[in-house]
Formats: sequence, C-alpha cells, structure tokens
Amino acid sequence: MSKTSAKPKATDWARVKHEATADAPIAHNAVDGPYDPNDAAATSAYWQQASVKRGRGRPAVAVKRPTLNMRIDPDVLDAFKATGPGWQTRINDALKSWVQTHKKAQIQPDR
Repeated sequence: MSKTSAKPKATDWARVKHEATADAPIAHNAVDGPYDPNDAAATSAYWQQASVKRGRGRPAVAVKRPTLNMRIDPDVLDAFKATGPGWQTRINDALKSWVQTHKKAQIQPDR
C-alpha cells in the first residue's frame, strides 16, 4: 500500500502573493507565540525589547590577531596539521612560548 503525502513539493508563490495583498488578519492563539501579530503596539513592544543572540561560528575575541602569510617547511606544517583541529592555535602558542623564553635583546635578525 503506497502512502501519499499532502506536503507540497514547492512554494505556491501565487498563493503567497495573493494572501499578502489581501492584507487579511493573521489567525492567532495565545499558545502560538508571545504576541498577537495583528496588534501593531504588541508587535512593536515585543521587538523593542528583543535582543540579538549570536549563533554559530567563532566567538568574538577582545583582541583580534592579525592575519599572517609565512613560509615554513612542509614537514613542520604537516606535523602541526597532524595534531588535528586547532593546529594554527598550537603554532601560535609555540611561537609565543619561544618569544617568552628569549629576551628581546637576544632576538637578532638572520640577515
């Protein structure tokens, strides 16, 4: 016995446009949402007190690190990449550790 689905396969844009131009009230029950979408004052009050929450992605940092292009030996890069996600942070930590263990007066350019 095959099961038929009443779910539409695509958006009926003609129906959407017709309903939008009809400007008919939107059916609303108290359990449907936090405010009645037909009440302009309630809608405005709701959005005035709303706050935007950050979704997925990298969290904001206090100090943005600059982007750097540098050349390193392939074996060094492969070794860090082999450690999995976060390898760039581990390279940064290794460089930071080196800087902290060497005094500024000792750091001389290789030229």
